[in-house]
Amino acid sequence: QVQLVESGGGLVQPGGSLRLSCAASGSSFRINSMAWYRQAPGKQRELVAAIPSIGSTNYADSVKGRFTISRDNAKNTVYLQMNSLKPEDTAVYYCNVHVTRLLTMSASAYWGQGTQVTVSS
Repeated sequence: QVQLVESGGGLVQPGGSLRLSCAASGSSFRINSMAWYRQAPGKQRELVAAIPSIGSTNYADSVKGRFTISRDNAKNTVYLQMNSLKPEDTAVYYCNVHVTRLLTMSASAYWGQGTQVTVSS
């Protein structure tokens, strides 16, 4: 089993910044891709940014140029640096991690518990 613990959400004024973190723990796994999703009230969950183990990152058009996803493989952690925040960025943010279970070489996906980001004056 893999556990994901998110942190870094909160209340921020428009134009402000926040940094989200998501740390994965467990045993006998290798992390493949990592991503951040968000879900606003009354809306479907949407992909915000993703970072594969190898290759380029990708972003939702609505956050390009403002958000940056990164990962620290030694710490099994993914980050989302959010700058120039707007009220429409208000949502619950979830990390999503795809892993390979090394004992069985099977693929699994896990979700974090979610962290609230509120952008308001």
